Amino acid sequence: PGNFFQGNHLSEERILSQGNRSPSKNWVIRFITSSVGQKILMGLTGLGLCGFLVGHLSGNLLMYKGEGHYNEYAHFLHSSELLPVIELGLFLMFIVHILLAFTTARTNTSARDVTYAEKQSKLPLGMLIITPHNFMFATGIVVLIFLGVHLTDMKFADLGLRLKAPAPETTPFQHSLAVLKDPISAAVYVVGSLVLGVHLAHGFQSAFRSIGFSHPKYSPCLGKFSIFFAIVIALGFASLPIWFHFN
Repeated sequence: PGNFFQGNHLSEERILSQGNRSPSKNWVIRFITSSVGQKILMGLTGLGLCGFLVGHLSGNLLMYKGEGHYNEYAHFLHSSELLPVIELGLFLMFIVHILLAFTTARTNTSARDVTYAEKQSKLPLGMLIITPHNFMFATGIVVLIFLGVHLTDMKFADLGLRLKAPAPETTPFQHSLAVLKDPISAAVYVVGSLVLGVHLAHGFQSAFRSIGFSHPKYSPCLGKFSIFFAIVIALGFASLPIWFHFN
């Protein structure tokens, strides 16, 4: 009888100890470290960044309407109390997306000992000059460099890291115009915007597939919209340095 009760007592301790391990926390860790969870996070962060691109481009295109409209938008944006929260959220999304990109690339490389003799694409032949899905990591690196130059010119402009620090009385429109007229910035922005378009051409539709949105009826339409979305974003951003550099 003593052994029987002792055995029951030990079983109860095991159950209690397992119950105190917080199953929800274990589930989150397993989700983040699993390949499926990482793909879902990759897709969600990618879609979040696509939403940011739409909003950012909409604000930048106000430069075409004139200095007053753009300055009003810039002042409204920077006077918002939610701006630090939004910037922190964007920063975290960028970090998670970049880390998952490196993790996925390393996993795909280590999963095979030799490279493919021939790569095939699900995209129709001749639809694009290049196949964006084969260059996602490379285009991502270029976009990261583009982002670094952009942040140096805009976010940390007061430090004078690359261009001359703007005077205190300089308006947001005047500063943006000075950046766009700089030859190095203009070239980087044009190339970076076009490469960003190549990245989005596959990344936008891939993000939806990563979160489980895949259907034979809707996937072809999503693929076409992804290319349309990429072209609009790329040409929208690239048009600014081209137009204001020569006008």
